[in-house]
Amino acid sequence: MALLEVRDLRVSFDTDDGTVYAVQGMSFSVGAGQTLGIVGESGSGKSVTTQAIMGLAPGAKISGEAVLDGADLISMSEDELQRIRGRKVSLIFQDPLTSLHPLYRVGHQIAEVMETHGKVARKEAIRRAVDLLGRVGIPEPDKRVRDYPHQFSGGMRQRVMIAMALAYEPMLIIADEPTTALDVTVQAQILELLGRMQQDFGTAVILITHDLGVVADVADDVVIMYGGRPMERADVRSVFVEPHHPYTQGLLESIPSYSGRTGRLKPIQGYPPSLMRMIEQCPFAPRCAQVRDACRVAPPPLKPVGSSPGHLSACVLDANRVGLASEPDEAGRAVGAAEER
Repeated sequence: MALLEVRDLRVSFDTDDGTVYAVQGMSFSVGAGQTLGIVGESGSGKSVTTQAIMGLAPGAKISGEAVLDGADLISMSEDELQRIRGRKVSLIFQDPLTSLHPLYRVGHQIAEVMETHGKVARKEAIRRAVDLLGRVGIPEPDKRVRDYPHQFSGGMRQRVMIAMALAYEPMLIIADEPTTALDVTVQAQILELLGRMQQDFGTAVILITHDLGVVADVADDVVIMYGGRPMERADVRSVFVEPHHPYTQGLLESIPSYSGRTGRLKPIQGYPPSLMRMIEQCPFAPRCAQVRDACRVAPPPLKPVGSSPGHLSACVLDANRVGLASEPDEAGRAVGAAEER
């Protein structure tokens, strides 16, 4: 049973230059203890999707449903959403330095979550904050709890954000590019920590990223977004080993390989579409080497493809045509990681 189920989410913004159609027809679900990866280029709508769900997209026009534990988040008032945030759903953002208040000690900020939602006394909240800092791997937590955000490194600040996200043991954590600003060693540590905390607390995770290698390592299911729309949706192995949509294949072929193959990477030619107008065709059509006349008539709906149940692709090409168009090793580390899962 899905913990969160999003159905036909649509998000737009009115601006002085016109309407921005940021998300059009996004649907997905994530179960308790599972990790869903949402992948896409910058501007594809992946961050706006979760911001709209949580009522953090001011000025947006939002339609659709986002049912969490039986309640529709889209129809909730701001006061109702405020009670949900932190208690049932927590968010981890890309840059913890801008998310943490620079003038408050980290212990105070973690304790505030528990005081706000759990009516916990300050002394008990601080004690639990120390325990959480220790659990996320911060040394001497009883001392560091009194430090300010600028006294922590980037990786340690992200650990503080994870501790804060877990303060009330939420059902769902939304992690928006949580490792982008970190070096690869710290990135691996943070992802391992998220996985361990997920197992300990049984929390569902939505991981927003542009890094396919990260998704292959940690996700159970994947949604590929492009131009504000879902292009492909499946379990992680199907997306990486049996990709169907040409955009998904293009992403995989642009990843460096560990197989020893030399030569230039194979980039996707062209540019992402403008979202300043409603797209009346497949948004990837202008960049697709396998485009058909039907692609330009209307955006193709998601349809079942491949051999795995639940594998969906928004493409008019033959549903049985799966797998990379070029040599398998060109999918690099993402395919290798997915095959191991």
